[in-house]
Amino acid sequence: MGKKTKLALAIAAASAAAWAGSKAFLKPQKREGKEVLSMDIPVVLAHRGGALIAPEHTMIAFEKSFELGVDGFEIDIRLTKDEEIVVLHDETIDRTSDGMGAVKDFTLEELKNFNFGFHYKDNNGNFPYRNQKVEIVTLRELFEKFPNMFINIDIKDSPETYEGSLMPSKLWRLIEEYNAENRVVVTSFYSEQVDRFNLYAQNRVALGAGESDVRKAFAAFTSQFGHLYHPKVDVFQIPIKSGRFSLDSPKFIAFLNNLNIPVHYWVIDDEELMRKLLDNGAQGIITDRPDIAVPLVRDWVEHHKEKGENLS
Repeated sequence: MGKKTKLALAIAAASAAAWAGSKAFLKPQKREGKEVLSMDIPVVLAHRGGALIAPEHTMIAFEKSFELGVDGFEIDIRLTKDEEIVVLHDETIDRTSDGMGAVKDFTLEELKNFNFGFHYKDNNGNFPYRNQKVEIVTLRELFEKFPNMFINIDIKDSPETYEGSLMPSKLWRLIEEYNAENRVVVTSFYSEQVDRFNLYAQNRVALGAGESDVRKAFAAFTSQFGHLYHPKVDVFQIPIKSGRFSLDSPKFIAFLNNLNIPVHYWVIDDEELMRKLLDNGAQGIITDRPDIAVPLVRDWVEHHKEKGENLS
């Protein structure tokens, strides 16, 4: 046996011993359950209020989705020039209103002058809100209008911007003011924003996974060292695929569920895909079409209850 072969075998043996030792002494660290995520049946969250049934992120959309029976809303937030938190996805207002420019360059009063239903097109190709005044919504208004709804809040401002640097503290103060700690999830594409928010919240608010959190979890899942993965968030809201990696397998969902982390998928508008994800173990559907998702999830739940299955 050559020296190279002996060295390779020695490395393999050492790796196996390290894996066996860590498996024996280290156990997966489950997240403590959060009240907002404690539902025992899958939830439906209206993406941007229900972006295909009404102008996104407007009170019209939120009210329609509420009437349809959604469990909550999935929203994006940004900071205005006068440091008010508004509900909006884009950095600019061009795509959704009849104005142009960046959110950060307008005061709330100035933003209220634009029509945020201007570009919404219905299924018939019409623009039903073009001649109406559809105002931008603040997070404060949403808390007041829907005091009992589950709201998933996505911080869009980058931590490298002035607005992003202020957002975690301002968001925490608003959540605390409305005693909303047990009905919101705070997340961001930027994991750093979630970490910074939690410096104020101190785990009193459920946290959603950022991009780096998803990468770490999937790498742990696909390795032999998944038992070493210790999550720092409470829920994963993810697409079904990231690059060439599929994130919707029953095994990946079960891996996270075993750590007390539910998985919600976005943006799902297709009925067949909704059923597949629910069958795979998903605990939430984030959708632009709550008119489709709400009855489908209810039927799915009733079907499985009739079969005597425990959904929790």
